[in-house]
Amino acid sequence: MILAGIPAYNEEKTIAKVILLTKKYVDKIIVVDDGSTDMTGEIARALGAEVIRHPVNRGKGEALKTIFKKVKEEKPDVLVLLDADDQHNPHDIPKLVEPILRGEADIVIGSRFLAGSKVPLGRRIGLVALSKLIGKSLDGKITDPLSGFRALSRRTYESIELNEEGYGVEVEMLLLAREKGLRVVEVPTKIRYDQDVKTSKRGALFQATEIIGSIIRRTVWKHPLVYLGVPGVVLLCLGLFLTVLLVFVPSFLIKSALFSSTITFTIPVFILTGIVLITNALLITLINDVKMLIAQEARKEASILSKKDIDNEQ
Repeated sequence: MILAGIPAYNEEKTIAKVILLTKKYVDKIIVVDDGSTDMTGEIARALGAEVIRHPVNRGKGEALKTIFKKVKEEKPDVLVLLDADDQHNPHDIPKLVEPILRGEADIVIGSRFLAGSKVPLGRRIGLVALSKLIGKSLDGKITDPLSGFRALSRRTYESIELNEEGYGVEVEMLLLAREKGLRVVEVPTKIRYDQDVKTSKRGALFQATEIIGSIIRRTVWKHPLVYLGVPGVVLLCLGLFLTVLLVFVPSFLIKSALFSSTITFTIPVFILTGIVLITNALLITLINDVKMLIAQEARKEASILSKKDIDNEQ
């Protein structure tokens, strides 16, 4: 079974076209109406889609979490994700699905850059810059990591747990895929920018900030001792050094009262900040270790259960 998941927020002008075209290539459509104040949900339901409504707008990441939760119950062979604003062309769905059905990929991304889509100049500059930045985190193998048009295998949506609430969710998905050794490929797909409706509900700068913030959070969380512990130790040592300087260096070495008062103010800031950073680094490291142990135990139990099932069949 192929299932399409469509997050939607105030897309009454385009949702009907997207659903009608998508129905040609999938077995079921789930629309998450993310707190729309227009007829988006009603139109989607009238056209045969299953609609799950958020009472308030919670962001694209939360909408995708709702889709993931639902598909884990439905268990389709392939989950196709596309936007409701008519930017993505549903006629490209077979191209995204094919590598997964052939067993060649776990995630297939529809890349606007491989297809040579006509992207407005200002948006192109921002997209290229962000894509190159994100590409470095993904070993430079993905040309369009921000594309929301993608297909996921069952292995992918069952093994990935999303945390991001906003636009950083697409990048988070790829970073998690890399950590889990999932195979990611791209296929060329056209993306439209010529619609009369506004295709983004928030500004490009806001989206970029969310995405960069997502990368920073994941990087810090993965290496807390490097990005929190080391700066914490440096600040703590600097604070202690200034304390020694203030207490033991003769007052004539301190050139002015202003300098002395500045040091007096700076010392507790450095020391407290250093302690907070070090504490957070140790706590995150502990949490990561516990999560790793839990995952290892879960894999062991799954392996034992699998062996028992094989023995029972024999």
